[in-house]
Amino acid sequence: MTLDPEAFRTAWPQVVRALAAATRSLDLGEEYAAEAFGRAAAQPVGSVDDLAAWCVRVGRNAWLDDRRRQQRFDRLLPDLAVDPDRTSAAMDHDRLPGDALDDRLALLFVACDEALAPGAQLVLAMRVVCGLSTRQIAGHLGVPEATAAARLTRAKAALAGSGAGFVVPRREVRQERLPVVMACVAGLLTVGQREVVAPGDATDDPARDALSLAEALTAEEPSDPEVLGLRAVCRLALARRPGRVRDGVALTLDDADRTAWHPRLLAAGLEDAARAARLAPVPPGRFVLEAAISGVHAAAPSAERTDWDRLAGLYDALQRAWPSPAVEVARLVVAGRRHLRNGRDPATVVAGLEALVADGPAYAARDAGLALADLARRTGRVEEAAARYRELAEVVPEGPLREFCRQRARG
Repeated sequence: MTLDPEAFRTAWPQVVRALAAATRSLDLGEEYAAEAFGRAAAQPVGSVDDLAAWCVRVGRNAWLDDRRRQQRFDRLLPDLAVDPDRTSAAMDHDRLPGDALDDRLALLFVACDEALAPGAQLVLAMRVVCGLSTRQIAGHLGVPEATAAARLTRAKAALAGSGAGFVVPRREVRQERLPVVMACVAGLLTVGQREVVAPGDATDDPARDALSLAEALTAEEPSDPEVLGLRAVCRLALARRPGRVRDGVALTLDDADRTAWHPRLLAAGLEDAARAARLAPVPPGRFVLEAAISGVHAAAPSAERTDWDRLAGLYDALQRAWPSPAVEVARLVVAGRRHLRNGRDPATVVAGLEALVADGPAYAARDAGLALADLARRTGRVEEAAARYRELAEVVPEGPLREFCRQRARG
């Protein structure tokens, strides 16, 4: 039978979580889940009523068969006698640690084990739980692909060798791991915004996955201002996405069709951003500030009437709270808009962006290059702008953004 993509997306984290609990290994859980789904795809149409439960049973049996072939079944027998049906235990949320958690969120908290280095936590979580490719993870982190692959290998080995096996942590431990989990969700959204501007279907939509994880996090921590801020950022990004592409070409902030924005999602995101700001300490954290920035853009009737002064102050605060090349690029873009609006020479902005093109990580260099091309175009340096867009068209992923660069390069 052909697996329904939406059913697969729903069942996959449930099966991985259940098999990881049975095998006490996140790596084995993923391996046997893949085998089980492969077997499910080979079944006759209509023979599998409950995809998740069927795959858990088949995956668990495959694991047991492998153990028998390796003549280790005798050592597993006492454990099985204590809990003779691990399938039922794995699928019964009353008997799972972290029972109220969304399955993918539970896996995220496991992958973000403090026994792993911070970089290894992010790579493991984004690959195993969020489903990003090694290339996408490397691009997001600004490291070579080989480095990301090595971190992933080391992280799996470290988690397997920690002695704890697969255990969804207690609530107090989950709160300690929360910042890394939120960073993973934010990374998933960023990859979706950069690479999948107009997803072809629900199975290729990292931004939508980020929102679902942010919703699950909010159910876990409903009064945490940073969690609310993260959900606001996800909601506002998705609300504004319908106006970002026309005829296969990405649109600038000036050209975006604001009438196409999703009104209910927009209102929900603005409400989250306002509530996060009310609950936030002084000074506020990263996601409260990012939510406020997204809210300023979402509330503006046009790019020209955006409160660029307010944005400048928010980006200065964000750079203090969470210094990063991505924030610096955005801060310089805002500064450039203010310089041009006030009739000032943007030379200092250009210098800052050129430094990021030369020395920043790949994602920041690309975004800085786009900002430089835009500044050149706005200040009448048409040939320079076209040349920059031609260079960018060679490095941005195939899709609406590349078509935008090609279009600008022509004209």
